[in-house]
Parts: sequence; structure tokens; C-alpha cells
Amino acid sequence: MSLTDSLRKLPRYDLLDGETPIQRLPGIEEATAASSRGIGIYVKRDDFMSIGGGGNKLRKLEFLLGDALRQGADTIVATGGRQSNFARLAAASAARAGLKCELVLSRMVPRDGDEYDRNGNVLLDDLFGAHIHHLDAGADATAFAEARARDLQQAGRTAYVALLGGSSAVGSVGYASCALEIAKQSDGLGIDFTEIVLPNGSSGTHAGLAAGYKALGRDPKQIRSHSVLAVQSNAIASTMEKANAVLALLGIDGALDETDINISGKQLGDGYGIPTAAMFDAVRLLANREGLLTDPVYSGKAFAGLLDDIATGRYKAGDNVLFLMTGGSPGLYAYARDFLRR
Repeated sequence: MSLTDSLRKLPRYDLLDGETPIQRLPGIEEATAASSRGIGIYVKRDDFMSIGGGGNKLRKLEFLLGDALRQGADTIVATGGRQSNFARLAAASAARAGLKCELVLSRMVPRDGDEYDRNGNVLLDDLFGAHIHHLDAGADATAFAEARARDLQQAGRTAYVALLGGSSAVGSVGYASCALEIAKQSDGLGIDFTEIVLPNGSSGTHAGLAAGYKALGRDPKQIRSHSVLAVQSNAIASTMEKANAVLALLGIDGALDETDINISGKQLGDGYGIPTAAMFDAVRLLANREGLLTDPVYSGKAFAGLLDDIATGRYKAGDNVLFLMTGGSPGLYAYARDFLRR
């Protein structure tokens, strides 16, 4: 069965307005001397979406909401960190679909104060009408969300629980679909991208793309991510497991092993959501040279990884690299004082 046929069999709630564009980054090519070395740098604008400020989580939510509506849910209960992009887009998507939304937000980053606790994504969560449960550091968000779903059921409602990052097999299918979209665009442009570069947090985006590439008969190692949440070995194991779960859900034969998973752990720094000097430089460079905004937690660190790979000679003359811009720019406001100090 083809990937296209497999995807058609799954319930889906449309949240995108067609394909997101692929654009060249001439300012970055010039700044990194990539152009003089014959290396092309492109960006896939998954921040360029009309709902909730855009971002990669909308692709996951198309399939999560499709599954929720198939089950007759009237409420989405989503988990994430205090400044979760997934939570923001779950709230926005639920509003679009006419569903109620409850967010279970944990303190996953050692930050506090109004700038972090009430600004950025948290402000938008409220505007989108979500009911927010704030948990302390160390609390079990999954257990809380599942208990809350049971409480809602007893009250006569039907809740659908969507866990961290929406990176279940169902959610990750959104990026198997994106792999198909990239392959179509790549063929249309006449460009064979050497690597597709992205951040790896809860692993679902990389897993979906790798599964999609496997299903299309392309090399999953062309998907290269930079871990922003887990150490490299754990990120590889999580991504492989989720990619194989996506293949199983799609009914596609074959499986990936660790050699198919291309992840760097160099940009993690001191941990999830903790800024690095390389991230600050990368966010500023992309903003200054291209007028594009990346967030400090995910794409900022991944773009720093891309810049490091260019500088250290990973790419050669004739290579073309596609950076997947996953959105999350509201998170910049939660880190305003860090940027203003520099």
C-alpha cells in the first residue's frame, strides 16, 4: 500500500491551507559563505500557517483531532510545558473545531516570573479559551490529564487526551504526510535535499518524517535533527520507536533501526529550555539576515546546529539543505530579558 493510500484511511481534521512554502535563504548563504562553496540553504516554512500562530504541531493536531472527533470527543486535554507550543496550538485548533480545551502545563524549565509564567504562549492559551491547570515541577502531567479525563467523563463529557508534543503515533503521522509534501515540492523544484534539518524535542516530528521517507523508498538518514530535550542516545531510541509505531499504524512493511536515525546532541546545552550562546547568535542571524523569527527552545537551537554543521564542513559543493522551521515565535517573549541583555 502506498503512503498516500495509507494516509487517506486515517481520520483527519483539516487545519492547513495547503502546502507550506519552501524558500531559499540567500542572506544566510552569504553570511555563512555557503554560497561561495556551492551549498544551497532553504527553509520549509511550517511556521507559515493561519491558525494559532502556526507551527509544526498543527500537522500533528490534524490527525489527533481527526481521531478525537471520530471517538465523539467534545474536549481536548493536552499536556506540555509552561510555554508549550503544542498546548497553544491545541487550544487554537480546539477553538476552530468547536471543542473545549483543557491544558495541563508543567514546569519543565527552571524559570519563573511574570515574563515566563504569563507572557508568550501562556497569554495565547488564555485568549484561545483554554482552561489551564498549572502543575509544579516534578508533577505527573500524564496522570493528572488522565484523571481529569475520567472526571469529565463522570460529568457526562467525552475527553480526548493528547500527551506531550502530540507525539503519539497518531500525531506523528502528520509528519509522514509532510514527508510526502516535501518529496513533491523537492521534485517540483528539481532539488534533491541532502538533509532536512529540524529540532528534536518529543521526537514526533523527526519520527514522522523518517517513517515517511522510509515509506517513500528514500533514505531516512536524510532527516537530521538536533536534540533539545534528551541526550543523544535517548533521543535516538525514542525517535526510532515512534517512527516504527508510525509505520505500523500506516500498515507499511519494514522497520527502522538506530542506524537510520540521524540526531546530533551538540546543541542541547544545559538542558531543555535553557538558552545557549549559539542559540542566541542563530536566532539573531536569521532575524537580521532574513527577517525570520525562530523560537529559543526548539528551532533556535536547531538552526544553531545547522550553522555549526555548515562551519565544520558537513556539507559539500552541490549540497542543498532544507531547514524545517517549526514555529514557536511566541516563546521569544517569554525570554525577552535574556535577549535584551545581549
